[in-house]
Amino acid sequence: MKELLDLKNIEDYNKRVGYKALHPLISVIDLSKANYQDGARALALRFGFYAIFLKQGADCTLKYGRNNYDYEEGTLVFIGPGQLVDISSDGQDYQPSGTAILFHPDLFLGTPMAQKIKEYSFFSYEVFEALHLSDRERQVILDCTQKIEFELQQGIDKHSKHLIISNIELFLGYCNRFYDRQFITRDTINQGVLAKFDKSLNDYFKSDRPLTLGTPTVGYFADQLHLSPNYFGDLVKKETGKSALDYIQTKLIDEAKERVFNYNKSVSEIAYELGFKYPQHFSRLFKQKVGHSPNEFRQMN
Repeated sequence: MKELLDLKNIEDYNKRVGYKALHPLISVIDLSKANYQDGARALALRFGFYAIFLKQGADCTLKYGRNNYDYEEGTLVFIGPGQLVDISSDGQDYQPSGTAILFHPDLFLGTPMAQKIKEYSFFSYEVFEALHLSDRERQVILDCTQKIEFELQQGIDKHSKHLIISNIELFLGYCNRFYDRQFITRDTINQGVLAKFDKSLNDYFKSDRPLTLGTPTVGYFADQLHLSPNYFGDLVKKETGKSALDYIQTKLIDEAKERVFNYNKSVSEIAYELGFKYPQHFSRLFKQKVGHSPNEFRQMN
């Protein structure tokens, strides 16, 4: 079993790489100068803060969930508080190059970013769902990073917190833009994912899974497609304009409309067949989406 290294705060990571902190809640680290105290050991790291890695080559592999991920040139990987990442090694010492930006949630206390940081869904993507930057995008990211580092080197004054957080927000805003670009440029791959999603959704209702698992969930289909729920949800939203939950519910209601015309079954029986634990929940959703209750819809048609 791999050794678990619990990185609860920024200082824990600074000690791991031999970095002298300039601020207790945020660090910008040049990884080519890092002196890893754990050498070439295979470790499982649990992060208690936000971490962004811009890697430019590495001799190790990260494992997250079911997947291994080898860093490529100019790749951004995002890790959120509570996430667990495996670092596998061939036993040889390695010296990655690139940059790490680490910041603790406490940095944002008392500011609008305390809530807004939770809106950046890519912090809960899996490692293999990383952001691959073009040369031009990479330069934009490096410029933002340099601004953050500049502020840290000035020492802490009354302007520091505002300027550091503003530059982090700018950095993350660009990441949102670049992820949108990545979803577009990988349109063919995304369409394949949607086709598999549609088939899996249709198969779900043809099987007895609603009776055993309940109504279909975003998490279930993300797992079937080997994607993180947030990445899967963002992909569906970009491709269809609907949230993954709305997409599922639309399919569920379409299925319900067909079954309502089976007069040999009551509305309650149909609700149970579709995975609802309580028939009134089915009737409420049906009326919300269709404008009429299941019984009214049956009578009208």
